[in-house]
Amino acid sequence: MTLEDEVARGVGGMGLTDAGEREGGGAAPSVAGDREMVANSKYSGRVFIKSILGRPDGGVGLIGQKVTVGGWVKTGRVMGKTASAFLEVNDGSWIGNLQVLVDATVATERQLTLTGTSVLVQGKLVEPPEDKKQKVELLVETILHVGTVNAAKYPIAKTKLSLESLRSQLHLRARTNTISAVARIRHALAVATHTFFDRNGFMWVHTPIITTSDCEGAGEMFQVTTLFSETERRDREYAANPPPSQAEVEAAQDVVAEAAEVVKELKAQKKNKKELEPSVQALMKAKEHAAHLEARASLKPGMPRKEGGEVDFGADFFARQAFLTVSGQLQVETYACALSNVYTFGPTFRAENSHTTRHLAEFWMIEPEIAFADLQDDMNCAEDYVRFMCQWLLDHCLEDMKFISSMYDKTAVDRLKLVASTPFVRITYTEAIEILEKVTEKKFENKVEWGIDLASEHERYLTEEIYKKPVIVYNYPKDIKAFYMRLNDDEKTVAAMDVLVPKVGELVGGSQREERQDVLERRLKEMNLPMEPYEWYIDLRRHGTVKHAGFGLGFERMILFATGLENIRDVIPFPRYPGKAEL
Repeated sequence: MTLEDEVARGVGGMGLTDAGEREGGGAAPSVAGDREMVANSKYSGRVFIKSILGRPDGGVGLIGQKVTVGGWVKTGRVMGKTASAFLEVNDGSWIGNLQVLVDATVATERQLTLTGTSVLVQGKLVEPPEDKKQKVELLVETILHVGTVNAAKYPIAKTKLSLESLRSQLHLRARTNTISAVARIRHALAVATHTFFDRNGFMWVHTPIITTSDCEGAGEMFQVTTLFSETERRDREYAANPPPSQAEVEAAQDVVAEAAEVVKELKAQKKNKKELEPSVQALMKAKEHAAHLEARASLKPGMPRKEGGEVDFGADFFARQAFLTVSGQLQVETYACALSNVYTFGPTFRAENSHTTRHLAEFWMIEPEIAFADLQDDMNCAEDYVRFMCQWLLDHCLEDMKFISSMYDKTAVDRLKLVASTPFVRITYTEAIEILEKVTEKKFENKVEWGIDLASEHERYLTEEIYKKPVIVYNYPKDIKAFYMRLNDDEKTVAAMDVLVPKVGELVGGSQREERQDVLERRLKEMNLPMEPYEWYIDLRRHGTVKHAGFGLGFERMILFATGLENIRDVIPFPRYPGKAEL
């Protein structure tokens, strides 16, 4: 019997297992008599491997139960003369693999053992031999599905692959232990984010991805436009059907003039309506034809432009310049000024031609905004949020964190414990500069002096060498910060703060917002920003202004901090950076 026949034979056995009603992966197990039953996935009728191996007893309490398990073969081999297949299967729900034994009487095909093969099997959980690491394995009774692999072409080999090489296999890299662990950590941090803000009375607001405002004033924005496609379409039409010559236009205008003269003469002769109608119709057709030629004669190839030569964005889809957002902060402030505590969590974009390990063209930001709050409230919220996420990973994702720690950064778990349990240091920007200026044991690449924007080397030195814990630096010079940050009484600094953490440097950037209309308008002028795009933002100060504060946390930077991985491209499912936008 072929493998295909065996699979077909087994399909009829699919359905509810002895576990009873299908439940979600996190559902409480049912009980039959004195025996605890493992819960099925509600929507696929199978048991998640996490439900077996993630138990405190490693699955021992489930021995003897019949279950259906699906996943991908991490490694496999045919054992001895019996031709039984021994597989290690993973379904992505847990860092560990389930040991699966397929006896030769069930399937004899060696295809099962190839790395990457997908299987859906039904069998009984049994106790493995004493020399096995796991406490339970699955003895297969029925094969329900096999997704075969071309071993000669499958790029995810058993041997360890570099994270850099995996970036060329974005569609398959999630099958590796590292990327799947990062995905689960990322998911846990997203759940932690929504949990933290929900528990503290914040509302999630979906701010626009397409915007006409440059929040940071840096100008490094991706433009959203249909002008290129429209121009290409017009250019094709222009080439296929060139516009009429001036002589053709003038000839059409002469026809209009002649037709008009005929109508004029007939009216002078006092002809009735019926007698006039053919000539009037001829005049109308001549006018329509002439107008069409005149319009086409004015067409020019290339972008629509104004008289001065600049691109006419009035002809664009939104009738003005539009961009992919670099931040949802300005928009979410509108809801803070109506609903009090809000936050946004979504993708942001930066057209910065950078190839460093800390930059992406597309990344995710969490940006809370708190009404009736000042800088101290802002720092308190940021510190609580970061510490909450660290504790959440320790409570809900410890196995993945231990794996990442063992593979990449031995200090990762300890770092989470430190941050979760230790109050952050708070110093002013001026104090930070004074501290760094006194450093003699290290030569910084970037000169330290008041007025500079702290570089990553400065930030990490403060957190890793001096304080050995997270540091919040506040009251930055106004000239290196955005226009919307509240000007302090000294007229030199603004009420801004950054949360600096070991390994990464800046993790959070925030400020108390400038609620005074006159000061905000002055700051816009000082930074040579146009008023018109920000009129609606100024309106928030004209109508019922309140003090408010907020911050932004780069989600990928938080994952870098948690995992200790070196490159930000490895902590986002589909990285976009200069020259790369695959899938």
